Amino acid sequence: MPDVPAVASPRECTIADALEIVGDRWSLLVVRELFYDQLRFSQIARNTGAPRDVLTVRLRKLVEHGVIAREQYSDRPVRYEYRLTAAGRALSPVLLTLKKWGSDHAHPGPDPAPLLHTCGEEFVAHVHCRACGQRLAAGDLTLGTPRAGSV
Repeated sequence: MPDVPAVASPRECTIADALEIVGDRWSLLVVRELFYDQLRFSQIARNTGAPRDVLTVRLRKLVEHGVIAREQYSDRPVRYEYRLTAAGRALSPVLLTLKKWGSDHAHPGPDPAPLLHTCGEEFVAHVHCRACGQRLAAGDLTLGTPRAGSV
């Protein structure tokens, strides 16, 4: 039997780092709602189904990590809206790719919330190599170090 270390040393990884911030259902659904221009707590709560106490904690965490910003829109009573920051808007490809995966593997039938591109057609996300432009296919990736001079 091979020796197994007593204390595991997890792989250092930017995916794990990202998941520490947005790696739960409610956080990603909050970001989705902000993409859909639902900016108020009541709208986010209704459209995500998140319990109010859980939603409050997630909103605080997303603000703390710079994914969203909280802006007051009313003095009496004091009320706030939430807006995506540049870091939050940068999650767009993640959500769109997750949406495609959900359509392909988790939700049989037509997409219940299709997104239309400005050309009028339904938008479906695809992942491409930034260097050669080739669409990603199974088996195309290996773990390694980029070559010198690569993008």
